Amino acid sequence: MKKDFIAVTDFTTDEILDTFKLAREVKAKLKNRENYRPFEGQTMSMIFAKPSARTRISFETGFFRLGGHALYLSPDDISIGKREAVKDIARVVSRYNDMIMARLFDHQHMLEMAEYSTAPVVNGLTDFNHPCQIMADMLTILEHRGNLENLKITYVGDGNNIVHSWLNLAKRLPFHFVCACPEGYGPDNALVEAARNAGQSTIEILHDPKAAVKGADVIYTDVWASMGKKEEAEERAKQFQAFQVNDELMAATGKESYFMHCLPAERDRETTDSVMESKTSIVFDQAENRMHAQNAIMLKLAGLA
Repeated sequence: MKKDFIAVTDFTTDEILDTFKLAREVKAKLKNRENYRPFEGQTMSMIFAKPSARTRISFETGFFRLGGHALYLSPDDISIGKREAVKDIARVVSRYNDMIMARLFDHQHMLEMAEYSTAPVVNGLTDFNHPCQIMADMLTILEHRGNLENLKITYVGDGNNIVHSWLNLAKRLPFHFVCACPEGYGPDNALVEAARNAGQSTIEILHDPKAAVKGADVIYTDVWASMGKKEEAEERAKQFQAFQVNDELMAATGKESYFMHCLPAERDRETTDSVMESKTSIVFDQAENRMHAQNAIMLKLAGLA
């Protein structure tokens, strides 16, 4: 039976933990240049409604290094929901390919793609969530801490698709998650309640960044004007001024906390250059792990691991 990865919750707790284990194993194979080619003879279409450097590079490189061939389809190649119906694109592309990765604006388009595709669909990002990123993030935390016990993660900034993915992961794994955001810029209320009701994690939405980061093992941020919000950039710069992750805020944790950012970063806006370059910044390990986490996700969807 076909399995997709549209949200973190498409995997059970055991499947998520197994994916982390698999990602570390496959990462080691690639680092050692082993001849590991489980996707030999397979193809994947990568459909981009929204361009991205990291998403394209990590998926295309990862699928190729595991023996497959990935095709890049730009916004001009496939105008999702405009030139052709999503369900038509899904049914045609899945007849050519063994897998589809899509990076779209509209989350409903992603759901429709998965419904009509006969090949597994991987969510490379939508305006609502970004599950591959969060899998890579938690993999990175696991690598650096050695475990996920008594973990507190504070996200500082806009309650966006990254926050939504953290909330979904909090339904599967136990940790303390805090979103520190200005009033009116919080995450989806229904998702917050669903994460709380899952009974796995402690979830807090706070509006005082210094209080929010106290005791945090990880401080995470993202751009203040997320996809589809760029026209609000000036207004958001005023509203989020007190939410910049700088040396003072990092010190307010009261411990040596890791700093994470899903990139691209607007240095000296949502975070400072000094924090990005600090010894506790694991931003680039996080970026590298996008490929390794995604490889493990694709292997599981393909039934090859």
